[in-house]
Amino acid sequence: LQIAQVCKRHDTIGQDLVAMCVNDILAQGAEPLFFLDYFACGKLDIEVAQGVIAGIAEACKKAGCALLGGETAEMPGMYPPGEYDLAGFAVGAVERGHMLPQLERIADGDVVIGVASSGVHSNGYSLVRKIVEKSSFDFSSPVGVSGDQTLGDLLLTPTKIYSKTLLPVLRSGHVKAYAHITGGGLLENIPRVLPDSFGVILDALTWKIPEIFCWLHKEGNLSEEEMTRTFNCGIGAVLVVQKELAQQVLKDIQRHEAAWLIGKVVSQQKGSARVKVHNMLRALQANRSLSVHSHIQGKIQTNKVKVAVLISGTGTNLEALINSTKKPTSFAQIVLVVSNKAGVEGLRKAERAGIPTRVIDHKLYGSRTEFDSAVDKVLDEFSVELICLAGFMRILSGPFVKKWEGKILNIHPSLLPSFKGANAHKLVLEAGVRVTGCTVHFVAEEVDAGAIIFQEAVPVKVGDTVETLSERVKEAEHRAFPAALQLVASGAVRVGEAGKIYW
Repeated sequence: LQIAQVCKRHDTIGQDLVAMCVNDILAQGAEPLFFLDYFACGKLDIEVAQGVIAGIAEACKKAGCALLGGETAEMPGMYPPGEYDLAGFAVGAVERGHMLPQLERIADGDVVIGVASSGVHSNGYSLVRKIVEKSSFDFSSPVGVSGDQTLGDLLLTPTKIYSKTLLPVLRSGHVKAYAHITGGGLLENIPRVLPDSFGVILDALTWKIPEIFCWLHKEGNLSEEEMTRTFNCGIGAVLVVQKELAQQVLKDIQRHEAAWLIGKVVSQQKGSARVKVHNMLRALQANRSLSVHSHIQGKIQTNKVKVAVLISGTGTNLEALINSTKKPTSFAQIVLVVSNKAGVEGLRKAERAGIPTRVIDHKLYGSRTEFDSAVDKVLDEFSVELICLAGFMRILSGPFVKKWEGKILNIHPSLLPSFKGANAHKLVLEAGVRVTGCTVHFVAEEVDAGAIIFQEAVPVKVGDTVETLSERVKEAEHRAFPAALQLVASGAVRVGEAGKIYW
């Protein structure tokens, strides 16, 4: 509420109120029937009240429940001008045989499904405000890769309403328990729906953590436990299902919501931690583009770093880099595209974008060093300052890499240092890991060994082939490479002594 009042945005608060009530009702397996609200203020501002109530009414439609009415109270002695308070409650119904949680059915080896949140979801805002107050930001600060959203907008993203999307799944009889992740985060909410003799083990690399949590983690210098005990960390709801039914239930949920298999139920000794979250720090670091980009976005850049992109084929990553650098807020400008093959689609994409191109056929040179020397001359001709390797199918020579040390970026289709080399997707599938991704790194003389700039995790799904996994990782590459380029071009990240990275 305080953030909404500071930002003068009152259209999302109503949905937050309704969502917290109806999502809680789902923990019993119940369908929300009706909702009532209470709006209190010092002096009624009709425009503000209309915005809040309209948000409540719209949220009730999304939840499938009736807004029966409510109460509006003016109390001049209780609230300062411009401030108001909001409360409400929902009533729902459930068939006795479908009530949750069904504690007697929960067993060792059951699977935990996580349903995506839309953001902070109305909890942990006291800590959020403290972090913002101590940071160099305010609620009007631009954030994100594009800089077209403020921090206040991001924090006021309305809480997801799960009633219509999850009720059919809860009524199927396949779900043993449902936990709404609210105050207390993952650590305190999940145990509420488990027998005392059970706990869960979760892997944070299996789901997508929204950037706002990465920003809060970095700016607040929060520990992993503080994150998982305060925030939902990207998981708005948790379902417990039998292992054999997990894939079908997940498929049903994914028709309407982003969801993942995030862990399993395990037998628990008395006194042990009921919820263990593995790889949280790594996952937060892999998704932390907001925490850096918010420092460098929002202003039109006039002194842009000149970039050359080296390609050998279709140029899908080139296209993502072009789109990113065309924005006025970009710190980089692509001034040249070089291909070692003539007639490839990447060259046509560059030409359509008005970017100069050069073809330097490696077959015309007697050695890698001669070829690299020819490339180097063209780079000097265009006063290039940074190089991006976007599907460039040549290994650069030692002298070239040494000359451009800390100035060459490459992207690899795995989470380095795992699965190096040309067959990363095949190696991932053979190893049976459940998460992969992409890595943008500085180029060193040893292949795939340079300092890591940026990573994004991607789930490996049951039934994946090299082709399907490759397509999913490519989508991540198209986000990660532009983000990494902006970090380097802005000076937010660089390589120092002994190849170490500095932020």
